[in-house]
Amino acid sequence: MAVLLEDIVKSVELWLKFLKKEPQSFVDPTLDPVLLVPGVAGSILHAVDKDDAGKVERVWVRILAADHELCAKLWSRYDPSTGETVSLNQKVNIVVPEDRYGLYAIDVLDPDLIIGRECVYYFHDMITEMLKWGFQEGKTLFGFGYDFRQSNRLPDTMDRFAKKLESVYNASGGKKINVISHSMGGILVKCFMSLHSDVFEKYVKNWIAIASPFQGKSTFLNGMSFVEGWQQNFFISKWSMHQMLIECPSIYELMAHPTFDWEHIPFLEFWRNKQDSNGKSQIMLEKYTPRETIGIYKGALSSNKVSYGGTDLPLPFNEDIMEWAGETFKILSRAKVPSKVKFYNIYGTSLATPHSVCSLCFQPKYVCVDGDGTVPVESAKADGLNAEARVAIPGEHRGILCEHHLFRVVRHWIKAGAPDPFYNPINDYVILPTAFEMDMRKEKGLQFTSLKEEWEIVASGCEHEEDAAGDEPKEPLVSSITVSRPGDDQSSAAEACATLVVHPQSEGKQLVELNALSVSVDA
Repeated sequence: MAVLLEDIVKSVELWLKFLKKEPQSFVDPTLDPVLLVPGVAGSILHAVDKDDAGKVERVWVRILAADHELCAKLWSRYDPSTGETVSLNQKVNIVVPEDRYGLYAIDVLDPDLIIGRECVYYFHDMITEMLKWGFQEGKTLFGFGYDFRQSNRLPDTMDRFAKKLESVYNASGGKKINVISHSMGGILVKCFMSLHSDVFEKYVKNWIAIASPFQGKSTFLNGMSFVEGWQQNFFISKWSMHQMLIECPSIYELMAHPTFDWEHIPFLEFWRNKQDSNGKSQIMLEKYTPRETIGIYKGALSSNKVSYGGTDLPLPFNEDIMEWAGETFKILSRAKVPSKVKFYNIYGTSLATPHSVCSLCFQPKYVCVDGDGTVPVESAKADGLNAEARVAIPGEHRGILCEHHLFRVVRHWIKAGAPDPFYNPINDYVILPTAFEMDMRKEKGLQFTSLKEEWEIVASGCEHEEDAAGDEPKEPLVSSITVSRPGDDQSSAAEACATLVVHPQSEGKQLVELNALSVSVDA
């Protein structure tokens, strides 16, 4: 790129208060530690042979023989005396690997996958980003994986989480922890905070919940896939997953809370053929609220069974688990953020999110609301806690974990590195480059270089500013600059001109365009 154009671009970027930073391979010992907590299906699970501890096999996630291994190793039965769901296979223990200080289990869920590996990324992008900020695995960056089949308040899980907090605190030299949870991980953390508030306050500085279904959602027992597209052909069949979920307390704890005052009630709907008082047949729509839906599940699953080890096992809707989940809802409702801890909530928006289910001839149709494609905004926002901030970020449920907008917000809250003077926490704006085009050509002894670059300022609250400004549309702000350099023995003559266009705010976004052209004598 011609020198003059480069100077212009640098000046504009400085004016925009956004500098593109290259990855940095350094360690910042001043950072407070971070503990990442994934959501449902977000931890690698190993099956360890009880008779030979050296015989270890990854059963979640895997591509080859995934469905067979899930049925053989992860199908389970709930034990109401302990609150634990126990694998039908009595020859193995299901454990979470602790390699890389817990990060291995929540980074890439199938490390063996080469083609299409992005579909099994979990915290991979966030871990990569945090390493650039100066975090160090085992010193300031840790992970907490867990058996996501179990209850979010299972005593064993709570004990493991308490020990993890203590070990992170000690490994970082007695610094309080930034806990960052995603999805169901937020439910687990909230359970722990409710049950062990003193321990939470002792070790935790900030808790950032991302895309957490604080009031549940309505579609978890309807066989929705873990992945979409071509990858689902290599993963788990909906039927196999469905049979596993029936005995998973965590899934019952993710059901739409029956006592929550929903603005948009998540109905379960059926079109049924009924006869009226005159004996005439009519197709009628029946609607069931979250509380009424439990009775529908009981009836629908009353004769459900699985074949395991040559034996047919009944697998109805588990009322014992539902009773356990009811107590979990009460524990969650009593949770309060300790006075010395700051809580932040990030939730995804702008995607159609299944909320109500309408079934006709066994083909479900979903009535959608705003959300991240998995968790409705209404559920994610209703954390019931004293929050320092609640921020909406457009994005998909798992994809939000690789959004640069998210990284910028998180980095500001956990104060990773020097304070960012380009971030406005009040308006929550982020300036992102959205387009870059450059063309170079030679003609009649001259070198022509043209450049087009665009940035987008994403800011919550801009819509209100637009309304206050009145109905009359604003015109873009346009400014121009020309820079020239005479030739000498060391360099040739050159001239560059640029036009900067700042468009009015629209729907929370503001576009900035730079068009520039430089001409120099071809040496």
